[in-house]
Amino acid sequence: MFKKRKVGIITFSDGREFVHKDLLEMNKKFEDRLAKALESTGEIEVIRASEVVWKPSLAKKAGKELMKAEVEVTIFNYAIWCWPHLTVMASLFAPGPYLLYGQINPKYPGMVGLLAAAGALEQVGIFPQRVWGEPEDPEVIEKVLKFVRAASTLNRLKGERYGIFGGRPMGMYTAAANGDQWMKEFGIDVEQIDQYELVIRSEKVPAEKRRKGREWLERLANVEYNGKELTPEILERQVAMYYAAKEIIEEYELDFVGFKGQPEMTNNYATMDVVEAFLNDPYDWEGSKEPTVAATETDMDGALTMEIFKHIAQTPVLFADVRHYFEKEGLLDLCNSGTHATYFAGKSFNPEENLKHVTLYPESGMYFPAGGAAVKHFAAPGKVTLARLTRYDGKYIMTIVPAEFVELTEEEKKRLSEEVQIEWPHAYAKLETDMDTFMKYYPCNHTHGVYGNYVDELIHFCELKGIKYRILGKEVIEG
Repeated sequence: MFKKRKVGIITFSDGREFVHKDLLEMNKKFEDRLAKALESTGEIEVIRASEVVWKPSLAKKAGKELMKAEVEVTIFNYAIWCWPHLTVMASLFAPGPYLLYGQINPKYPGMVGLLAAAGALEQVGIFPQRVWGEPEDPEVIEKVLKFVRAASTLNRLKGERYGIFGGRPMGMYTAAANGDQWMKEFGIDVEQIDQYELVIRSEKVPAEKRRKGREWLERLANVEYNGKELTPEILERQVAMYYAAKEIIEEYELDFVGFKGQPEMTNNYATMDVVEAFLNDPYDWEGSKEPTVAATETDMDGALTMEIFKHIAQTPVLFADVRHYFEKEGLLDLCNSGTHATYFAGKSFNPEENLKHVTLYPESGMYFPAGGAAVKHFAAPGKVTLARLTRYDGKYIMTIVPAEFVELTEEEKKRLSEEVQIEWPHAYAKLETDMDTFMKYYPCNHTHGVYGNYVDELIHFCELKGIKYRILGKEVIEG
């Protein structure tokens, strides 16, 4: 479903041929150990330079080999003393970002070689990450993985296309960004598409396809038809819009998208909840697929945050309103009508496991007169990383919030959701920070996140991009 991260390795040697030859087999064995450790993670495809580099021509050759292979990150590997100019020459061709990896080999000055190469790169304006240790050590290889996840994300964003279906929603400045800035800073192209295109194409979706999606949803989820806001016909209209969105995404070669929804679609056609939820999911009624990040309310910086999360964590990503804080319970209710992938209902890549916890609930007629299904569920418990990219006086900053989604009793879920919005999905988050700190620093009304601890990966990403970050934990950390 998710493609492996393509990582290149170049191993360096002594610039004296007789020393290089004496140590060649030992040097190769150190490279073998590193490659094996990386491949055993299941996340990485290793591309090795064809020769250990000991002279300038081989440095250039190795860099060009990795360029041709289109690696997303390059690891420079050191187990013995290596002449530092070889690393600089390889960096002229090998794709960055770069990680300098130091093997433990005390009889030979590999650490000296790594530090000399690091200093040389930094003098010419290249700032690599450094990791030192045994590749078989899980803590060491996890440090490498954290950098690789962030660095590969940086490269995967380049050349992507974001599709905006509709314009700025309901006056939200934080949801609208400058396409020129996106191209300059992230290499992302922005395509504007009218929402009416969804209506035109959905009307042409064959009845058989509409019925297939509806029956799949009826079989796996609980569908609460009420004869008004939600009927089989309206649900099939939402299914048809999903097909229309997928068709446009494929035709326009879009990588991630945002839908305005309100008020045009929600007043006159149907809500976008089914479309957004199942684009974000790792499956639909056609089978398994890679999630396509879809933000509601055409939230551009929200969608970008989600796309970064998707590439780093390789899981579906949450989109939610920061809706309400239950002071007595100490819980922040993250709730939004659309974009909660059903993945969060069971934390599974199996739709049957998740959808048994999902109810397609009639939307509120007051705000959404066109009707449609809201994809109602409660997020499964687990540690999460929440984050949001926003612009402060035009410059990007990422706010990171470690948290945990908690499990509540059925009675508590019912009580709390009825106080807020019974129709919509909810994630009840216990933050590592206090609410006064959160309210002081959190930059907008939307938040995004994934299961797991990815704070270090987000920090690496921000440092690689030159973006400031702020962590709202037990204390506020800024970088």
